[in-house]
Amino acid sequence: MITFMRKLSTILLIILGFCGMAAAQQKNDFEFGVNAGLNISYVHDSNITEHAHTLTGFNAGISAERYFFDSWSLKAKVIYDEKGWTNGYLDGNNGPEVDKVTLKLNYITVPVMVNWHFGRSKNWYAELGPYIGFLHNANAGGSYVNDDFNSEDAGVSMGLGFKLPVTERIKFFVEYEGQYGLTGNLKETNNGSAIQNIRGSFNVGVNF
Repeated sequence: MITFMRKLSTILLIILGFCGMAAAQQKNDFEFGVNAGLNISYVHDSNITEHAHTLTGFNAGISAERYFFDSWSLKAKVIYDEKGWTNGYLDGNNGPEVDKVTLKLNYITVPVMVNWHFGRSKNWYAELGPYIGFLHNANAGGSYVNDDFNSEDAGVSMGLGFKLPVTERIKFFVEYEGQYGLTGNLKETNNGSAIQNIRGSFNVGVNF
């Protein structure tokens, strides 16, 4: 728990530093954001043909976005991210073999994405960039199995969204964000599988 809190503190300091530098720019060049959404996640396994079923979860996050041009910006997020799968199979060397299990993986995820704003009023945006997730806990069928899983999850994040201006500074937004893990999340498996997180989310939020 202490290690996790140290990681979270480091992440927040980085984001606060980013926010501080951005706040020194012109007012209209920078936006804060808060959002929440519905996650639909599952897992890809390179050696198992029967994929697990999807798991429905929750996410909530904050963001800092710096505009460099009308059409381009850089956005950093910190997200509480629920991932995992249902009706799956867990076969790690550090724990028992379990079949038809619901596995819940909770992460603090930090994506950093380049955003392209398009449309007549630049209200639409597409975003792409890397992310890293820090494991908070792993729960398989009611039992904690953190020791079976790597503490980090890294991959690619992408999304598409629309901002609706309400005032000069406040904008509501809706977006779809997807994440594709490029690293295996199990420390060791008996069959050499490379289990990777995949999740999509439908989010709503406000920028100011």
